[in-house]
Amino acid sequence: MARLSGLILTLLLIVGATGLPSAPAMALDTIESSALERGEQIFNSNCAACHMGGGNVIRANRTLKISDLNDHVEAYSSSPLEALEHEIEDGLNAMPSYADKLSEEEIMAVATYVEQRAELGWSRR
Repeated sequence: MARLSGLILTLLLIVGATGLPSAPAMALDTIESSALERGEQIFNSNCAACHMGGGNVIRANRTLKISDLNDHVEAYSSSPLEALEHEIEDGLNAMPSYADKLSEEEIMAVATYVEQRAELGWSRR
């Protein structure tokens, strides 16, 4: 989450420095919405084959649902979002590493998307 906050702050500073009209709340909503849309696209292209609807076709007990994520994230000393980013970057068990396939921004976007979907419930839109 710290990296995403840093990215948002950087984008807001760039927008402010260019003299464009500034509306921080609207800009944050737009940036967040755009990042979530990008995260959804990346998820659908790279992750959905195994994690459709927040499930896991390889290990049924390791879903992307909030209860399973919370159980798994407790093993990390970092925030839940950073733990997701770490899993995506490095992979684990049958899940491959995406560090060489996705940029840092793409990894942050898909981790943010997964965290949001887990919090909202994968079946709800």
